Amino acid sequence: MLSGQPLTTMLYFQLVIMAGTVMLAYYFEYTDTFNVHVQGFFCYDNAYTKPYLGPEEVSAIPPALLYAVVSGVPTLVITVTEAVLFLMQYTSKDLDSRKKTIATGDCCYLNPLVRRTCRFLGVYMFGLFTTDIFVNAGQVVTGNLAPHFLTLCKPNYTALGCQQALRYISHQEACTGNVEDILRARKTFPSKEAALSVYAALYLAIYITCSVKAKGTRLAKPVMSLGLMCLAFLTGINRVAEYRNHWSDVIAGFIIGVAIATFLVRSCASFVS
Repeated sequence: MLSGQPLTTMLYFQLVIMAGTVMLAYYFEYTDTFNVHVQGFFCYDNAYTKPYLGPEEVSAIPPALLYAVVSGVPTLVITVTEAVLFLMQYTSKDLDSRKKTIATGDCCYLNPLVRRTCRFLGVYMFGLFTTDIFVNAGQVVTGNLAPHFLTLCKPNYTALGCQQALRYISHQEACTGNVEDILRARKTFPSKEAALSVYAALYLAIYITCSVKAKGTRLAKPVMSLGLMCLAFLTGINRVAEYRNHWSDVIAGFIIGVAIATFLVRSCASFVS
C-alpha cells in the first residue's frame, strides 16, 4: 500500500495538471494570446454567403444552455448515482471493510463514495477542458470560415477587383464589417458545440452503462445512453441548420469529442474498479 506522502504528492501533481489545463482553456477562450489564422476566400463563393441568423445567444441552443448542460447534468447524474450505489452496497454489507476508508495523506481520509465521485468528476472535467483546448487550437490554426462569413465580412467587391468570381482574396483588410463578428466567423473548424456535446454524452453513457448493475436496467441503460447521444447529434444538426458550421466542422467536432471520451474511459473496467 502506498504511504501518505506519495499519495499526497500525486494528488498535488494532479491538481497542478488540472489547473494548467483550465488556464490554457481560459487563454484560448477569453484572450487574444493566440492569433487566428486569416484564411482567404474566392469572390462570391456560395459556400460562405449563407444568411446570418444573429449572434450565438439567439441560437436554438445558446452557449449558456450548452455549457450549463455539459457541466451540470453529468455532475448531478454521477453524484446521485454514486450516492445511491454506495448506500445500496453499504446496507447490503457488500462493501469491503478495506475500502471503507482510503488514506490520501497525513491529514485526512476519504470514504469510497467521496473517492469514486471525485475520481469520475475529476476525469470528466479534465476531459471537458481538454476538448475545449483541442477545439480552440484547431480553430486558431485553421481559421476556417463560417457559412455566413461573407454576409458579415461585407467585402467591397468592386474595390477588390472581383470582376471574376475565381479571384482569390487573401488580405484581412478585404472585410468592412464588424471586426469582432468577423473574428468569430473565422473560428468554426472544428465545431466546439458538437465536440463538447458528444464528449459529455458519450462519457455519461459509458458511465451509466458500466456503473449501474441493478436488475431491471437492461433496457433503461441503452435507452438513456442512446437518448444522450441523440441530443448530441441534434446539437450538431442545429449548428448546420442555422448556418453556423459546415458539415465538416460538425463531423470533426464529433470525432474529437468521441476520441477524448474514449481515451479517458478506455474500458468499462476503469469504472467498476
